[in-house]
Amino acid sequence: MLTRKGRSIINIGWLIGWLLLSPPVAALSFPLPPPGVDVVGQIKRVEAEREETLLALGRQHGIGYEEMRRANPSVDVWLPGAGTEIVIPSRYVLPDAPREGVVVNIAEMRLYYYPDAADGEVRQVETYPISVGRMDWSTPLGESRITEKTEDPYWFPPQSILTERAQQGRPLPDAVPPGPQNPLGRHKMRLSIPGGAYLIHGTNEPRGIGMRVTHGCIRMFPEDVESLFNRVPSGAQVSIVNQPVKAGWATGRLLIEAHPVLPPEAENAYDPMKPPPMRDAVKAIAAMIDRGPARVDHQQLAQVVDTASGMPAVISRDARPSRIGLAQ
Repeated sequence: MLTRKGRSIINIGWLIGWLLLSPPVAALSFPLPPPGVDVVGQIKRVEAEREETLLALGRQHGIGYEEMRRANPSVDVWLPGAGTEIVIPSRYVLPDAPREGVVVNIAEMRLYYYPDAADGEVRQVETYPISVGRMDWSTPLGESRITEKTEDPYWFPPQSILTERAQQGRPLPDAVPPGPQNPLGRHKMRLSIPGGAYLIHGTNEPRGIGMRVTHGCIRMFPEDVESLFNRVPSGAQVSIVNQPVKAGWATGRLLIEAHPVLPPEAENAYDPMKPPPMRDAVKAIAAMIDRGPARVDHQQLAQVVDTASGMPAVISRDARPSRIGLAQ
């Protein structure tokens, strides 16, 4: 007869297996809205089945760990429970960046891809959860391009990682061949960022997607990076931004989407996060405020920023004919 400890070990192993084998689904893809509209998607709600984890549900719906946890703060990550209502936070304010190529927003840990469309076809925007650099291994911001695409890559750990792992008592070889132990997964795309080997790549640890756990690279679910690898051409533009608060318009209303940030003293993905500073919200709203006749609801704005749930919320009052401003 199994002891309670033995049953717990089996249950944990089963849960991890479920997570790793979670069936992939198509990318979150939406028609690209016309100029002046900045919001895509809808919030969804599903019921958890008996053995589903929050992380497995996130992967099935194209959502990362932190997004799922913040959207469902009262739900147990590992055992939501059969019949529990789960929020799928699949509505987004598009980043304030050109709608071309690949756009990565570090703060929300999401990648946006704007593929070209054939004549007569409606352009789409696709979005994927990612993992980004820890506080001490931050992902560089700015414009870059994809300079190289490799399938079944070797991993040559840089000296900084070799040193870190040696100090932890977990030494690495100078080269890791393709296979299940390769942390790059099966696909990598090199970025033209000077000063380091920055990549968009897959992973052999999909549980970390949607967290700050990398050494500066952009990590994706294996099925997501394979989809991009097969379609994004070498030379494609990659814009990396850090926008913890995004603002945009939809159906004549002004919305913001706020994400928590790591404090300056944080060291890793597990350190407590905090709401973004209000100045980031003011900056995001100021870039959008002249595009529509609305007044800002300051109480709602403060609540959205303080909650930092990552889900867009309306912050405008009823439309008024007069010019609007943050001071009203």
